[in-house]
Amino acid sequence: MRFTILLFLGILTNAVAQQMTPENLISLIEQESDTLSISSNQIQFKVNNGLLICIFDENANRMRIISPIIERKKLTEDELLNALVANFHSVLDVKYALSDEIIWSVYTHPLKELTEGQVIDAIQQVYAAAITFGNSYSSTNLIFPGNSKKVIDTTKTRVLKKL
Repeated sequence: MRFTILLFLGILTNAVAQQMTPENLISLIEQESDTLSISSNQIQFKVNNGLLICIFDENANRMRIISPIIERKKLTEDELLNALVANFHSVLDVKYALSDEIIWSVYTHPLKELTEGQVIDAIQQVYAAAITFGNSYSSTNLIFPGNSKKVIDTTKTRVLKKL
């Protein structure tokens, strides 16, 4: 009995102590990508000709995988609204975001707490969200239920009441 408890505690301690490192992150991305380029804390890679970028910061314990989609000026208001609806219903762990007038698919997570499975899943979701933008706006086959209509009627205005 004592041996079983010690064995269990040893396994639990080892599992908790494992942390994602930049070296492990690079290795996982290398396995999942077609091409790879590393510069300091930035990894640019391609998956099926789609450009993805991983940026990590060990000191801040953050990691981000992003993919550029389209310039903001090329979008209609409905497409932007569809992306916001998708952020709630169909892009799940990934979100659509605007930075430097580019729409991106973005996954963020604390670096050390990442698992190998989460890294692989994040790459797949960022890629899927980027290639489905303008169509199904999705990162997986899973969609959360609710009012997930794509095109939002912008002719109706709604006044928000102050609390």
